[in-house]
Amino acid sequence: MADKSFNPFEMAQAQFDHVADLLKLDEGTRGLLRVNQREYHMSIPVHMDDGNVKVFRGFRVQHNDARGPAKGGIRFHPMETIDTVRALAMWMTWKCAVVDIPLGGGKGGVVCDPHHLSMREQEQICRGWIRQLSRDIGPLRDVPAPDVMTSPQHMLWMLDEFETIRGERLPGVITGKPVGMGGSLGRTEATGYGVVFTIREALKELNIPASDTTASVQGFGNVSQYAIELYQQIWGKVICVSCWDQTDQTSYSYRKKNGVDLQELRSITDRFGGIDKKKAKELGYEILPGDAWIEQDVDVLIPGAIENQITAQTVTKISKRVKIIAEGANGPTTPDADKVIHERGIFMIPDFLANAGGVTCSYFEQVQCNMNYFWEKDEVLGKLDTKMTSAFTAVSELAKKRKVYMRDAAYLIAVGRVAQACKERGWV
Repeated sequence: MADKSFNPFEMAQAQFDHVADLLKLDEGTRGLLRVNQREYHMSIPVHMDDGNVKVFRGFRVQHNDARGPAKGGIRFHPMETIDTVRALAMWMTWKCAVVDIPLGGGKGGVVCDPHHLSMREQEQICRGWIRQLSRDIGPLRDVPAPDVMTSPQHMLWMLDEFETIRGERLPGVITGKPVGMGGSLGRTEATGYGVVFTIREALKELNIPASDTTASVQGFGNVSQYAIELYQQIWGKVICVSCWDQTDQTSYSYRKKNGVDLQELRSITDRFGGIDKKKAKELGYEILPGDAWIEQDVDVLIPGAIENQITAQTVTKISKRVKIIAEGANGPTTPDADKVIHERGIFMIPDFLANAGGVTCSYFEQVQCNMNYFWEKDEVLGKLDTKMTSAFTAVSELAKKRKVYMRDAAYLIAVGRVAQACKERGWV
């Protein structure tokens, strides 16, 4: 988000325009789907711990709800922009459609840095955000969830504020809540595990045993940690991870050629996914520049943190050995880089398929809340595996049938489903 020249919403629209041409969508449907149905901009005044009042900017975007209530996370980030939120809302629509769950796309954000806010101040931002939007969200209208630098605790504060305003219990209004307070078992693991479910299926298709592969991962937050966990369980080896260093205000890559020790790294990581550089060095990790993760001589690349990481400049650094790119993050690859990846024949698992495990499990959480009956963890993860595998298979088969790039195939399925819903409702 720090790159001012990069506009994620323009990228999302360019991706949509390309697929709209392939689907030969009419002008009305194109006009409806390439912009968002509703946007909310808000100012959130907060009484800070030092006695001053600070006003934070917040957003909520609902891209399309033809297939069901809008669904999407809330990000706390100092560089948050409305265009980032717009793009993520659009991608959420396609994400819900490609895994065929009855939800639409939404996204929210607040321009703030939780690193420099007390928990009380963060709670006030959460409650203020809900107060501004209490009439425009709900279990049957728009269902928020955690995202970058927000947690189950943030979601619980939001739920409490919403229920206080409404004067009733409505646990299905927000997902990603703590287990025992309406949260679902398996939700913590869901996005990262979903990424690896799709990698597993891609390896099967390429006839490569997972035990013969190595991977490099960008980011060390929730998604990346659980992707590494499951990837190691299927006998793959991760040799490099990168993360943001809050002290130095830059990113570093941490490499151990014989394989990183996940538990070891977790023990020296803060709650935002930042690895302690000094302790990592003591444990034998090589400290490399932040973008070194993309240059590693591995079979699988997992961009698992933020957008705009594989660009026309960085795609040339990808090793000839790389066979699969699985986008754990939203929008990590630019259209220019996509062309190069396609030409090189690298198996691309696009973001809104690869990382759809999170929203799929959020949907499971919503279902459980609404019927007040909660499943065991194995049941949740089993259902998640089934959904992700089914979605991957449909996209892969269409890609082979139409002889198109995996991202295009995923878009053809997702956009086609949403366009059909809009047409059947009589909107276009």
